[in-house]
Amino acid sequence: MTVTIDCAGKTVLVVGGTSGICRGIAEAYARVGARVCVISRLQDKVDATVAALKAEGALDACGYSADVRDAEAVRSAVGQLNTRWGTLDIVISGAAGNFPALARQLSDNGFSAVVDIDLKGTWHVMSAVYPYLRKPGAAIVNISAPQAQLAMAGQIHVCAAKAGVDMITRTLSLEWGAEGVRINSIIPGPIEGTEGMARLAPAEQMREQIIQTVPLKRLGQARDIANACLFLSSDLASYITGAVIPVDGGWQLGGAATIGTALGKMLEDKED
Repeated sequence: MTVTIDCAGKTVLVVGGTSGICRGIAEAYARVGARVCVISRLQDKVDATVAALKAEGALDACGYSADVRDAEAVRSAVGQLNTRWGTLDIVISGAAGNFPALARQLSDNGFSAVVDIDLKGTWHVMSAVYPYLRKPGAAIVNISAPQAQLAMAGQIHVCAAKAGVDMITRTLSLEWGAEGVRINSIIPGPIEGTEGMARLAPAEQMREQIIQTVPLKRLGQARDIANACLFLSSDLASYITGAVIPVDGGWQLGGAATIGTALGKMLEDKED
C-alpha cells in the first residue's frame, strides 16, 4: 500500500522559509497542494521564494518580511496572513542564528544575539500564531538542533537557546493539547548545502570526517527534514505531540559529539 500525504487546501506558515532547510520545507508543502506563506527578514528573498512556491504548484503563496526578534513585527505578519486566507493549519518555525565561538571568546552581545533569534524568536512565533491556530488538527513543528541535547565546544549560545526551544515545544504541547494543537520538534543532523553545514565544516576534510561519523554514511538533504515535517503535521501523526525527534541518520548516537570536540579544537588552534 502506498501512503501519500495530501495537504490540498491546508494553510501552512513557514518561518525562515526563504533559505536552507526551511526553504526546502516550504517547497515540499507547495508540491502537495498547500497554501504556503513564508516569513523572513529580507523582502527580496520573500518575493523570490513566493514566486518559486507558485511555480512548485502551491495552491497559493504569499510572504511577509519580519524579524523574529521583533514580536510586534511577527504578530503583524501573522495577522496579515489571517486577513488574506482566514485560516491557519500548520506552522513550521525554523528561524535560527549561529556562529562558532568558545565561551571565553563569546561576548554578551554574541550570546544574546543567538538567544534572541532562536529562543525568543520561537516564542514570538508561538504567541503570534496561537489565536489563529487553536483548533483540532492544527500542528506546529519547531526546527531544533543537535546542540539542544549534546554539549558542543564553541556552541554554548546555541546549546542554551535550542534546549529552550525544545522545552517550549514540550510545555506548549501540554498547555495547548486540549484545544487540539499538536507541537513537536525536529532535530536535523548535518544537512547538505546549508549555512549551518558550511560553518560546521568549512573545509572538505571536515565534511568527509562528518560523513564518516554518520551511521548512514551520508549527509542529509533538505527533503529529509521536509518529509518529517509533512508526516508530523499530517493525520498519520495525530497521536504524536511533545516529541523531539532526531532526523540525522543516527548522528546523535556518537558522531555529533566527536565533531563537537573537533570543532572546539579547531577554534582553539585558531586562537593560538
